[in-house]
Order: sequence, then C-alpha cells, then structure tokens
Amino acid sequence: MEPSQEIPVEHRHHRMLPVWFFIGVLLFAYGIIILVASLSSEGRHANVVLGRYRAGIWGGIVLLLLGGFYTIRYLPRRRR
Repeated sequence: MEPSQEIPVEHRHHRMLPVWFFIGVLLFAYGIIILVASLSSEGRHANVVLGRYRAGIWGGIVLLLLGGFYTIRYLPRRRR
C-alpha cells in the first residue's frame, strides 16, 4: 500500500475504541449472566465435594469486578 493510501488510525471526528473496553463490556456481561444463573439455582446445588463454596457466585462477582474495572479504565473519553 502506498503512503498516500494509508488508512488513518485517528481521524478528526472518529477515534478507534480500545479493544480492552470491549473486553471489559464482555466480562461484565458474562459476570451478570453467571451471577444471575447461580443465584437462581441457589437452593438446588449439586452434591459435589466443593459445592458449598458456590463457585458460580464467586466467579460472577469476580467477572463483574474485572469487567467494571476494564470498562471504566478504558472508557472512551473526548479529547479537548
């Protein structure tokens, strides 16, 4: 590709969004799904060795926290 035909990464009105922002949104959404699914099946946990630790609830909370962090940290902001 010739230098005159290069696609600009940042335009005057349009900016590329960081991929970490989308990863944060996905982690947050998966955290909500896992947490709601785990809370809805709270009374029916399986008889397994580590069932009392409720891994789904803890996993959902961890994903919510990580997703919230990445979403807020890489939130697109306007430059002045």
